[in-house]
Amino acid sequence: MYAMGNVTRNTIAMVLAGGKGERLGQITTNRPKPCVDFGGKYKIIDFVLSNLFNSGIKRVYVLTQYRAYPLNKHIKEFWSRMVGMGEFFDTISPETNSESEEWFKGTADAIYQFLRFVESTDADYVAIFGGDHIYKMDISQMISYHIMNRADITVAALEVPVADASRFGIFAVDEDYRVSSFEEKPANPQCIPERDTCFASMGNYIFSTRKLIEVLKEGKKKHADLDFGKHVIPMMLANGDRVFTYNFTDNMIPGMKPEERGYWKDVGTIDSYYEANMDLVNVAPQLNLYNYRWPILTNQGNLPPAKTVFDEEGRRGENISSYVCGGCITSGSTVRRSIIGPRCKINSFSLVEDSILFNSVEIGRHVRIKRAIIDEGLRIPEGTEIGYNHEADRARGYTVTDSGIVIVTKP
Repeated sequence: MYAMGNVTRNTIAMVLAGGKGERLGQITTNRPKPCVDFGGKYKIIDFVLSNLFNSGIKRVYVLTQYRAYPLNKHIKEFWSRMVGMGEFFDTISPETNSESEEWFKGTADAIYQFLRFVESTDADYVAIFGGDHIYKMDISQMISYHIMNRADITVAALEVPVADASRFGIFAVDEDYRVSSFEEKPANPQCIPERDTCFASMGNYIFSTRKLIEVLKEGKKKHADLDFGKHVIPMMLANGDRVFTYNFTDNMIPGMKPEERGYWKDVGTIDSYYEANMDLVNVAPQLNLYNYRWPILTNQGNLPPAKTVFDEEGRRGENISSYVCGGCITSGSTVRRSIIGPRCKINSFSLVEDSILFNSVEIGRHVRIKRAIIDEGLRIPEGTEIGYNHEADRARGYTVTDSGIVIVTKP
């Protein structure tokens, strides 16, 4: 686990949260991907911010860009209030940069645009993490590993089967996990020594502060679209810098069961987003949100408990194998294998199955919904059927994926 005292006091974090999430289609029309709901009450970005907070890293810059208002609001109303003296969770975006109003051109360019924040810090280490993945991680263990190896950069890596390696950026490493090369989507990926798996980049980095400043300034002279995977890591390898991978599977958080190790989801497509949510309603999901020793934090709001009403034959309020958030009312209806966001109401004689309802959705009477994602604030009229006839769904203007998931968003 590589524990080494409280190394997080000497670390600042920069979270990349400016992505459009184009593969999520209409779900990200009015919000950035990190601000999309997940598991009912959370935002996707709450997972990386909770990991940082629980790890003791409480000096955090969140770099926003696309449709930034709802994400800025979420950070300001909740995360900015979670810290003490000398600590912060602040959002910064291109329009707040007095030197340039250009949007980020690459992952490393995003950090470069705000390099003055890094240069002004007294921290010895900088954690650069993406804001759009679902996982739990004690980041202090990765920092300790970085220090132990006297690394210039340490990259979090996920073990993947050789058959899947061509979909990722893959590291070639020696027995000590020091990196010798990095290749995006290789045709012939190199395995980890003495294993039949490969190391795929998770896009999360620990830098020694001085080295980060040095390589970004050097790289920006050569590449306007400076990117960590495409430019920075290859440049550091060519310079002979100490580049190491950190095996994410080795990471253990307090209260974690062995079978929960290694859970990491890229929810960048409708199908992967839907499947990751549906995993939560299993009896023992690999992502355990009931581990109170490593909580996922979010803006709860002052909501009453969820409730069910009516207990008559044919009109019974019941939630079965589902996540139902605060402020919800299941009124004489059935919710089965679904994720129901805060303040939703499902009216009598309706059925919601295998679906995701965002915040403040109201379902009218005699409605049937199956394998659908319903955007926030929508009211589904009485008698509507969604997910049973895809031609009819498309005729109403809904999006239907190849796997049969129906997306209902605001016009």
